[in-house]
Amino acid sequence: MDNTIRVERAKLDISQQDLAEKVNVSRQTIHSIERGKKIPSVELAIKMAQFFKVSVEEIFLVK
Repeated sequence: MDNTIRVERAKLDISQQDLAEKVNVSRQTIHSIERGKKIPSVELAIKMAQFFKVSVEEIFLVK
């Protein structure tokens, strides 16, 4: 699953750690999701979309 998390973080100039704290997961989880090694839960995907003020579909792109 491709995603635009890194791009969205860059727009806000926040680190993986900052995002992790905002959505209540570890920095390693954010890193794994960004690299496509882990698929987020629906709940986490929604939290991230709400944080970035975009739709889930704008962040997570199914191949």
